Amino acid sequence: MLSDAAAFRFSTVFKALSDPTRVKVVSLLAEVGELCVCDIKANFDLGPSTMSHHLKVLREAGLLRADKRGLWIFYRLEPGALAMLREFAA
Repeated sequence: MLSDAAAFRFSTVFKALSDPTRVKVVSLLAEVGELCVCDIKANFDLGPSTMSHHLKVLREAGLLRADKRGLWIFYRLEPGALAMLREFAA
């Protein structure tokens, strides 16, 4: 049985992944590794504030890492994020 802390952690991740757009962002980054926010947004028909919201939710859930380089922010999956999801399924 999961500990309370682990259950909370998984529930936070699953809440973040409860939106199809966020699932697609995670899938995209799993496929390509790292993208600039502008390149992520180019894959979706969403306004900048909506895209920022989705990326923020994924960051706060511990699924994404963001690095600012000059004027741009680059996103990639947090190391171990996919392994953590696999751990739940095991």
